[in-house]
Amino acid sequence: MKKGIHPEAYKTVVFKDMSNGYSFLSRSTAHSKETVKWEDGNEYPVIKLEISNTSHPFYTGKNVLVDTAGRIDKFKKRYEKKSK
Repeated sequence: MKKGIHPEAYKTVVFKDMSNGYSFLSRSTAHSKETVKWEDGNEYPVIKLEISNTSHPFYTGKNVLVDTAGRIDKFKKRYEKKSK
């Protein structure tokens, strides 16, 4: 590995999949103002994810529809007008 190209400030954070509520503890350089109490009793910054390996269709083998902020409704409204 090349010296001096990787960040030094790794800290323990919780990643939370917002589509199914799954959380896991890892190390990252990402910053967050929100914190969450973990299973070990300590508080860690939480990074919210829209999708992770527990909800992604490639890893689960299931085609799960994840509607983030009404994107599907916006799409249907937009193309409903054009199809008439």
